[in-house]
Amino acid sequence: MIRVFHRTDGIWQVDSWDKPGLPSRNIWIDLVSPGAEEISQVQKHLSIEIPSRAEMQEIEATSRLYQENGAFFMTATGITSPEHDSMESSAITFILSEAYLVTVRYLNPKPFDAFAARIQKPGSNCSSSTDLMIGLLEMIIDRMADILEMHSAEVERISGMIFTQGVRKSRKKINLHATITDIGHEGNHFSTLRESIVSVSRMALYLNQAVAHHEQVGQIRETLKEISRDLASLADHASFMSNKITFLLDATLGMISIEQNQIIKLFSVAAVVFLPPTLIASIYGMNFRFIPELHWEFGYPLAILLMVSSAILPFLYFKRKGWL
Repeated sequence: MIRVFHRTDGIWQVDSWDKPGLPSRNIWIDLVSPGAEEISQVQKHLSIEIPSRAEMQEIEATSRLYQENGAFFMTATGITSPEHDSMESSAITFILSEAYLVTVRYLNPKPFDAFAARIQKPGSNCSSSTDLMIGLLEMIIDRMADILEMHSAEVERISGMIFTQGVRKSRKKINLHATITDIGHEGNHFSTLRESIVSVSRMALYLNQAVAHHEQVGQIRETLKEISRDLASLADHASFMSNKITFLLDATLGMISIEQNQIIKLFSVAAVVFLPPTLIASIYGMNFRFIPELHWEFGYPLAILLMVSSAILPFLYFKRKGWL
């Protein structure tokens, strides 16, 4: 799908690619999961070479940030997170020149639709392709911050669930094995978030060089400096949350180990408690011909008493020592 945004009478409008008479300057061409034919049409119209999806996935800086035919090609990792357990990431390419902005993407993050709706309202201060690029970048960063806050709240919920279990007797015991799965999901989410933040930070630094010849370079670079500070704060927060996730994983594994040790402890205590009665029963169960208590009237009650006493005494001793 190709969406074309162009500025008419101070207002940005969206039209289809097939509409005749589209302007050649101050346009934003948004390619959403484009086919080969759509890419070919845009390439022919703008005389540029749009990178393929495989080329967009390359991680080398020279493959993601470069200049060609007067246009700056910048690729970053975009994310979409509609729910806690479903985060998608994919490379998004921005092609910026003085005349146009082209975006190539294979997922649908909210900032693109939100920014498109905003610039179509009266009073939009975006008047050039560079303004579009800066505004779209700010919208992407705001959305990343929202996603970071959402998943940070989820990590805090998991943390509270882990460390407050057992505080009240009525509290339902949590499933630690399921909690490890939740922690693993959040670990993956923050790993994806950090990757996206780093890639957008590199793109912002490259964009700072790309606007060197812009007539409002001073103002744009001030805006980019603020964007870089925001990205740095997001990266610090994501790193902190990643460390906290590691801590929660270690704590959960430690609690599972403690639970397993408690089970082994109970079995050990039970074995020690029932060992003396078993010994007494074994002695009186021997088939020797002469046993003094064999024909004694109180032999059976005495054996029962000895077995019960030998079981109770170790139990009381363990209880007094605080081992139970």
